[in-house]
Amino acid sequence: MYFSFMPLTNKTILLTGGTGSFGQKFTEMVLTAYKPKALRIFSRGELLQYEMAQKFKSHKSLLRFFIGDVRDKERLHRAMSGVDIVVHAAALKQIVTAEYNPIEAVKTNIQGTINVINAALDNEVEKAILISTDKAANPANLYGATKLAAEKIFIQSNAYTGRGKTRFAAVRYGNVVGSRGSVIPLFFEQKNNGGHLTITDKKMTRFWITLEQGVAFVIESLEKMHGGEIFVPKIPSIKTMSLAQTIAPDATIKVIGIRPGEKLHEILITPEEAPHTIEFKHYFIIEPVLPFWPYTNHTGGKKVKENFYYASNNNLQKLTPKEISALVEKNL
Repeated sequence: MYFSFMPLTNKTILLTGGTGSFGQKFTEMVLTAYKPKALRIFSRGELLQYEMAQKFKSHKSLLRFFIGDVRDKERLHRAMSGVDIVVHAAALKQIVTAEYNPIEAVKTNIQGTINVINAALDNEVEKAILISTDKAANPANLYGATKLAAEKIFIQSNAYTGRGKTRFAAVRYGNVVGSRGSVIPLFFEQKNNGGHLTITDKKMTRFWITLEQGVAFVIESLEKMHGGEIFVPKIPSIKTMSLAQTIAPDATIKVIGIRPGEKLHEILITPEEAPHTIEFKHYFIIEPVLPFWPYTNHTGGKKVKENFYYASNNNLQKLTPKEISALVEKNL
């Protein structure tokens, strides 16, 4: 689903982590459906940038590729000169990798986010939005903790704007179907190499969203944001066991136990966030409880009930085996 976000028209957009799964789909959708002035891809991967340039060569007049790391504040500052909108997707995302390389995760996910914020403020960017994760809600691992810190810093940075025009918001959603690190390619690989699938726990559940849905929701959130919100889409949940059985119904399932830092179920909105969460038909908005928030509620929403929480195991929207099969087939 695409949105008529006119403010993207004739705007210069900078996308950190631009050669990742999200960045590739964001670039595809923006170049197809909108008319930006320029789209700057900011990432570390020289080869990935070259391959991406070939993929989108018909749009080469709109694309700019910047080699850089969000840890490098000077490079970010230069790359953000003249930018109107920033989409901050760069992060170290692998849970186990972050557990074993904690300082590196902090440098990229927290310090890198601070650098993005300062560059956006100094260059008077109009809007900046952070791509977050369900791992940030009640985090049980270092990756989630760094993303929670990134969320808090990003939202609170609206207080630094002063009389400037920069506004900051975040989008928080669950696992992305078919992205790098998704369990689905692993299940197919195991199916093709002997048919023995490994899962961590038969009771495990996860939120699922497609790349296209994720990008569309980010674009919609850019349109709606005042600055200070965390946008959460209403998305379906899936049982990992059901996913494995759908992909390989005749396979032997081996339970290997939960990995370091892994949760049995994920949560997108915590009970502590319920008092300032507004529900809409297709999404929630978690509003800030901070002095800079000058706005009344977004129109058309209603406050959630006391002690409300939104988790993958209590989610009323669950995928059936038929829906799982269709989702997998469409997104791989």
